[in-house]
Amino acid sequence: MLNGLIILPLLGAAIIGFWPGTLTPKLARQIALSVAIITLIWSLVLLTQFNPQDPNQQFAILIPWIDSLGLNYSLGIDGLSLPLVVLNALLTAIAIYATDKSIKRPRFYYSLVLLLAVSVFGAFVAQDLLLFFLFYELEIIPLYLLIAIWGGPRRGYASTKFLIYTAVSGILVLAGFLGVVWLSGSSNFAYDLAIAHSLPLGTQLLLLAAIVIGFGIKIPLVPFHTWLPDAHVEASTPISVLLAGVLLKLGTYGLLRFGLNIFPEAWAYISYWLAIWAVVSVLYGSFNAIAQQDMKKMVAYSSVGHMGYILLASAAATPLTILGAVFQMISHGLISALLFLLVGVVYKKAGTRDINILRGLLNPEQGLPIIGSLMILGVMASAGIPGMVGFISEFLVFRGSLNVFTVPTLLCMIGTGLTSAYFLLLANRVFFGRLSETVENLPPVQLSDRIPAIILAVLIVILGIQPNWMVRWTEAKTNTMISSQPSLQQVNKYAFARPPVLINHSQ
Repeated sequence: MLNGLIILPLLGAAIIGFWPGTLTPKLARQIALSVAIITLIWSLVLLTQFNPQDPNQQFAILIPWIDSLGLNYSLGIDGLSLPLVVLNALLTAIAIYATDKSIKRPRFYYSLVLLLAVSVFGAFVAQDLLLFFLFYELEIIPLYLLIAIWGGPRRGYASTKFLIYTAVSGILVLAGFLGVVWLSGSSNFAYDLAIAHSLPLGTQLLLLAAIVIGFGIKIPLVPFHTWLPDAHVEASTPISVLLAGVLLKLGTYGLLRFGLNIFPEAWAYISYWLAIWAVVSVLYGSFNAIAQQDMKKMVAYSSVGHMGYILLASAAATPLTILGAVFQMISHGLISALLFLLVGVVYKKAGTRDINILRGLLNPEQGLPIIGSLMILGVMASAGIPGMVGFISEFLVFRGSLNVFTVPTLLCMIGTGLTSAYFLLLANRVFFGRLSETVENLPPVQLSDRIPAIILAVLIVILGIQPNWMVRWTEAKTNTMISSQPSLQQVNKYAFARPPVLINHSQ
């Protein structure tokens, strides 16, 4: 069944890209959207067939591929990857639906979007370290082209910056994976929880550092975040939806899957410093968001802050925080996708995203009242207002990490308050007051522009009221992940221990 997630969009991309003769933009869009919807239905079928009580990999596939490299085509899905797979399928369909019907070079565009979906699906279900890396790197190519060709005025700069940062991320991740396999004496790249346990703690720390920094660039965490605001500002709205909603989650997923899981002892050793790093990212991202005048850039910096919550949860490594980390990935994916969609509609209708120019868009006669209402719902969810999905994810993270890292958790809570502050500034300036003269007589918003945002808004509210509809798929897996982790006493011991010996002289 997992092959369907990869084959369906890959087949769709091939049909659109290599269709003989002329393929009209309308037909290319219809094919892409049909494939995306079928893939979404396929992911929901996986959801119904999945056993949430089983923490192990399900629907496993193992096909020998390149024996000389120790590479196998190994797929599997569990409670950690399943919600992200469904999220990717949903946002891919929404991104294609939200694409401008008059977009230039539609065949190339829709093929790249579907290839992007293939790479993300493959990374989330890969059970081989090298196979994961191949899908992880494959994602760079379509996203680079989607920004470089269909982006804004500075698209060349933004796409090149993204390419450089992501390439460095891939190099570090690959170095960590190769080190784990070679130094442990493994004959292949099969994902094995015990693969690094035989290595000295110092060696584990070096390998873990490469993996953490590599995925930290992807998340992104401060100071590796500078590529993200530029990429968001220059990317088109559908690509920003995919970038914030799904692609950043490859980094947080990698931290949990390949950092915490493979190096539990080394992870405990550096967990306190990871929590401090989370505080820096949360506060830096939040303060920068306050200073922005571009709506899209403000939402981009808010992502930097909110992804820091996932690092805090991962550092604490309790059953509640890991559950909260997964929930926060889904929560942020839905909320950020909604906000970027709405900012895109405002820009399309008003011709600007400048907070100092826009005003009074909630005007029921000449403004954008429905879009404004949905935006207020989105910013309330991002600020963690009870009854919405953002509150559940942040509550799980803070409640679980408070006893482990009290001061860092309290400092991260300040980020929640800052989120309320900068989004209140945005809502107050842009949507309330008298309609600005520069944006009067706005063209009406069609129903087709509202549907994707309404779908996301409904999911944000439903999962905020009924979080168990998401938690039930993940809880068994997260509990199993933490059962072998060092205790709080060991974390404190590691945090204040002497530096480890980097070379095992007994060998």
